[in-house]
Amino acid sequence: MTELEESPPVPVSDEGGDARIGWIASGVLFLVAGAGGLIGANLLLHRIAPDSGTRYGPFWVGPTLGPYAWAVVVLGMLFVALGAVLLALGLRAPKGRFVLPGYPY
Repeated sequence: MTELEESPPVPVSDEGGDARIGWIASGVLFLVAGAGGLIGANLLLHRIAPDSGTRYGPFWVGPTLGPYAWAVVVLGMLFVALGAVLLALGLRAPKGRFVLPGYPY
């Protein structure tokens, strides 16, 4: 019979890896989604909308920015800020796998 506490449930494997890739990829994703998807598409749709407004699926888009449109712009700015922080963390992080400070590896 094997002692359960002596053997790990999953074999230990050190793949090496680089944690910076995840930080940089998620930062770029948030930057693109925030700037292009939320801010850019929102402002473009309102800019090309006729004076009487138009429907895009269930959404009515007019030529002026209403409270919902401003809320989407603010959400896009938050996405851009989060993406910038993640990208900065990824570029400043040391090369190698992600480790928690103070934890004995």
